[in-house]
Amino acid sequence: MQRPAQAPTTAARPGGGPMAGMMGAPPQKSKDFKGSLKRLLREVGAERKSLYAVFILITSAVTIGSFGPKILGHATNDIFTGFLGHKMPAGLTKDQVVAGLRAKGENTLADVVNKSGVIPGKGMDFTAIAHWISLAIGLYIISSFFLWLQQYLMAGVTQKTVFRLRRLAEEKIGRLPLSYFDGTSRGDLLSRVTNDVDNISTSMQQGLSQILNSVLTVVSVLIMMVWISPLLAVVSLIAIPLSMFASIRIAKASQKQFIAQWDWTGKLNGHVEEMHTGAALVKVFGRRRQAITDFGDLNENLNKSSFNAQFMSGIIMPTTTFISNLIYVGISVLGGYRVATGSMSLGDVQAFIQYSRQFGMPLAQIAGLMNVVQSGVASAERLFELLDASEESQDKTDAIVMERASGAIAFKDVSFRYKEDQPLIEHFNLDVKPGQTIAIVGPTGAGKTTLVNLIMRFYEIQGGSITLDGVDTRNLTRDDLRKQFGMVLQETWLFSGSMRENIAFGTSDPTHDKVVAAAKAANIDHFLRGLPDGYDSLLTDDNATVSNGERQLLTIARAFMADPAILILDEATSSVDTRTEVLVQQAMAKLRSGRTSFVIAHRLSTIRDADVILVMDKGSLVEQGGHEELMANKGFYFDLYASQFASALEG
Repeated sequence: MQRPAQAPTTAARPGGGPMAGMMGAPPQKSKDFKGSLKRLLREVGAERKSLYAVFILITSAVTIGSFGPKILGHATNDIFTGFLGHKMPAGLTKDQVVAGLRAKGENTLADVVNKSGVIPGKGMDFTAIAHWISLAIGLYIISSFFLWLQQYLMAGVTQKTVFRLRRLAEEKIGRLPLSYFDGTSRGDLLSRVTNDVDNISTSMQQGLSQILNSVLTVVSVLIMMVWISPLLAVVSLIAIPLSMFASIRIAKASQKQFIAQWDWTGKLNGHVEEMHTGAALVKVFGRRRQAITDFGDLNENLNKSSFNAQFMSGIIMPTTTFISNLIYVGISVLGGYRVATGSMSLGDVQAFIQYSRQFGMPLAQIAGLMNVVQSGVASAERLFELLDASEESQDKTDAIVMERASGAIAFKDVSFRYKEDQPLIEHFNLDVKPGQTIAIVGPTGAGKTTLVNLIMRFYEIQGGSITLDGVDTRNLTRDDLRKQFGMVLQETWLFSGSMRENIAFGTSDPTHDKVVAAAKAANIDHFLRGLPDGYDSLLTDDNATVSNGERQLLTIARAFMADPAILILDEATSSVDTRTEVLVQQAMAKLRSGRTSFVIAHRLSTIRDADVILVMDKGSLVEQGGHEELMANKGFYFDLYASQFASALEG
């Protein structure tokens, strides 16, 4: 089959391996970070009821927890005043004690005593202290419970969103045209649907609730700080613009590295997947060392981009922590001075210092989560690129319903090209009667497989029309059209499951008798019965339990089982031995009875009995007729036949 060549991202390196064309430089920056983030949040917004509950729980938890330091400040004041009162002689008033301290020149201590609630001679009130401590513990327990509950709800929000994204991706793949898969690495596509979606899940679970928690903590703590001391609160506010400035500058620099990281991840997955599926050929052609070298190059690029992304985003938190520590030092010095001058109580200073640490911590957490968010948005962008890829044109809403076709197919002035500037099939005409066997022959790249792909609308034609039983195939839904066909390709496809399941894949009525009948028709029944578990024997992931020929026979049995109106056989017997080929040809002759069949073949001996032989070259029909007629014409077909059976012709 001729398909458009995928343009490499960079020029292939001299002596490059099979993945040399994939060594191009990855994107250097996010195409639309803000747009991708907003779109991801819209996807999360579908779970708005749970999100409202999460918001209420986080708000309640943060609000309740924010009173803890203030309450502990009351306990500290009781301990401090009790300690001072215990040291003072009983019977004196506080004013007398203050006057005595000033007389001794201890003005600072006098100011502290004067501003405090100390009672000379009275020690600590352990009942009051226990009350404050118990109240703080109770509030922290309630706050922690609310946070635990919101994490539970947030896990549900995340998994439902990811579940929906996976479903959208799977549905999207079903709507993509075959041309998309021609130009996309299977490993990269798999990485988008698995790795990137998993990374989005991790980012959402770790990022959304924690960022919301941190923002609310900053707001609530700021309110408490202003309540205790507006002056110290102003000093603390200096940390916000400094931290935001540092975080934004570093985040912009690291975002492009996250894009590169996930791009190289997809390329590496593609390389591993291709080298694994083609392991035997890699070894046979001595390309193992080159494959390892290519893997090393990809792995090195992934290592560099991952290191740069993690390092650059990782320095956000130390930077903001450094800024917070500077503010903390300033608050401690200024707060100590105000206690010494009697402007604040020791408990309020202690509470404020706790608040300042709580104030700096969420800022550092937000900064630290930037790498998680950036990585998640980078993955979301890659997933959205898949979801936004051009789809197959929509089926008509008033499409004609066709139950079972008789098999009459007509090409009328059909033109098709993979690329706009490279014509492949031009003004092609063909009239196929029901029940005919049409053989399509020609050199590689002549357009043989393309021809049958056009019949099933795997690609859309640019000109002319293709009709099935007189109905333009574009007036049928793709599902209705394709259910008329059974295909057996040169490249076998089997899935992990039982032999029975693989044979019955294309039918809705997989009875045992029908499966056995299909297997007998494909001459695979004797092989299946010889297996330990018979038809219930399992195929492994690499299909190592069956040979190439047996795999092909299983796919042929699948076509028998589907009982289609039209058969397409693309080099279907290329993997079987000569003896088996004869038996399969006999079985196919029975299967073709009453059905229209298209047989693509390179071995011309297999299509001599075809009703019509189409000879194609460079996308054009150059000859048409029966075997004897074409041989008598001594044209292009004669030359092809002679190249395979020169000795027979000489005899």
